[in-house]
Amino acid sequence: MSDLIRRDPRAEWIARNRLHPLHAAMQPVQNSWMGPNGLMRKNLHGQGFIGPNGIKRIDRSGAQQGGAVKRSAAVEVQLPLHAVAEPGFYITVVPDMVGGRLSSHDRDLLGLARQLAGAEGAVLAVVFGEHKETAFDTAGADRLLIIDGAEFDGYSPEQRVQGLRAVDNQFNPRHWLLPDSRSGGGELGRRFAASIGERPATRVWQVKDQLCISRAGAGREDLVRPLARLILAAVECAEPVSETRHEALPVELSTGVARSLPRIEDLGAVAVDPGVIPMAEAEFILSGGNGVRDWDLFHQAAAALGATEGASRVAVDDGFMGRERQVGASGTWVTARVYVAVGISGAIQHLQGIGACDKVIAINLDAGCDMVKRADLSVIGESAEVLTALIAAVRAWRSGGKRDAA
Repeated sequence: MSDLIRRDPRAEWIARNRLHPLHAAMQPVQNSWMGPNGLMRKNLHGQGFIGPNGIKRIDRSGAQQGGAVKRSAAVEVQLPLHAVAEPGFYITVVPDMVGGRLSSHDRDLLGLARQLAGAEGAVLAVVFGEHKETAFDTAGADRLLIIDGAEFDGYSPEQRVQGLRAVDNQFNPRHWLLPDSRSGGGELGRRFAASIGERPATRVWQVKDQLCISRAGAGREDLVRPLARLILAAVECAEPVSETRHEALPVELSTGVARSLPRIEDLGAVAVDPGVIPMAEAEFILSGGNGVRDWDLFHQAAAALGATEGASRVAVDDGFMGRERQVGASGTWVTARVYVAVGISGAIQHLQGIGACDKVIAINLDAGCDMVKRADLSVIGESAEVLTALIAAVRAWRSGGKRDAA
């Protein structure tokens, strides 16, 4: 077993947040204290730990595992379950599922659906094709409907509209929510709205008092209209679900999906040079900072990973990267699904610029720097050694891993 200390940022945040429902459970149990007469008092009920058979055990050697003397930061957080046995109505969400996983935009949408559902309604998530997501329950989905089939693979908006119409006929949702994004949700939502004769509310950033507030005038004005049945929501339309977990019970369509005449031929994805992708649109970014000593190796790593290159302000000021590659509040705000920070300490401006990234990986020598604290995964070591090993692993996987898997 590894001796490395693992930190759970979520558990630590709950321990600091007194308003969270699990705050009390995350506090350390006091087993001994000084009495008013100067004598040490012990809590006999706090000694020992629960064994695998449910029987309480006491290890007087002091080496017991699972005791309540110290609260482990790696304790698994078990959120309270919100169950809807018989939904009064449905709020249906169709997430983009870029890469087969929920994005931050999708989670914001599920948070908005949770607000509209209240206590009587249920949030129904509709997913097309295979996916890799395992956290629909903590994201706020009460029911999960997966519509799969070869006809839904790739770019198939017409066939997906037929699938949504089947969902509409069976569940009759009170509201439809789709992300107003370039990843497919914006187009699919508008096609579906035309198909069912609904006037959608687009670019919605807030729902309040039965009103939709949308961005207009190139984002400089707000447009207010009554709450629509079909909503195309923008990023940060609501806070994602964080204090409850949900059943995410699987449901199925009672009837098949009508086949539409394919008028669009999907020729597959087009290979694009990661170096020409704008920073604001990049999904995978490898960013270098003051801790990078070998920039040639950094460029090799970016090419091997197929990542878009970024940099901190220090690296840009020193001339290692162009100004258009600067990440942060004083540069470009990025929304990558994976952001790898190499040798970046984590100035507040830089952390602001990556606030919307889904997964942050830090490679740094300083285990206590702010970037390591922000990261979902940290590698403590010399950047050159880590990048060299990473390049070797990627090349080995591409040369032999695929053949072995086949």
